[in-house]
Amino acid sequence: MSRRNNKKRKFPNEDPLYNSFLVNLMISKILKNGKKTIAQKIIYEAFDIIEQKTEMQPLKIFEKAIKNVSPTVKIKAKRVGGSTYQVPIEVKKFRGINLGLCWIVQFAKARSGKTIAIKLANEIIDASKGYGNAIRKRHDTHRMARSNKAFAHFRS
Repeated sequence: MSRRNNKKRKFPNEDPLYNSFLVNLMISKILKNGKKTIAQKIIYEAFDIIEQKTEMQPLKIFEKAIKNVSPTVKIKAKRVGGSTYQVPIEVKKFRGINLGLCWIVQFAKARSGKTIAIKLANEIIDASKGYGNAIRKRHDTHRMARSNKAFAHFRS
């Protein structure tokens, strides 16, 4: 039996403006080349756009979008014998949030629009309403997991 202590998970610090660690996680997903101030500016600008378009608190809409996008299962390829099976695996809550944030950023970048802040704001608004590319990705992942439920016993 190991005598080593388990490493405690370090949660990210809270964002200075909204006091939310989810916003700080989103900033770290947008981050490029270590320029955090630019990433913060993009997120805050997107939140201003959300507030203008919906006339609601942007943090509430953002949290709802993350809740809608975060998956509960994912697919992992496992090789058994000569064939590869798509094995459904449960996702922990923190990992689900991370995946959801990655999908929102990924599909916001793929959108057509003028600036990344506008594209990100539109993707967050769509995700909070229950549609958009990030939601479609979640539904596809869940559908794949449901269809491959028979291979769940291959879990490692």
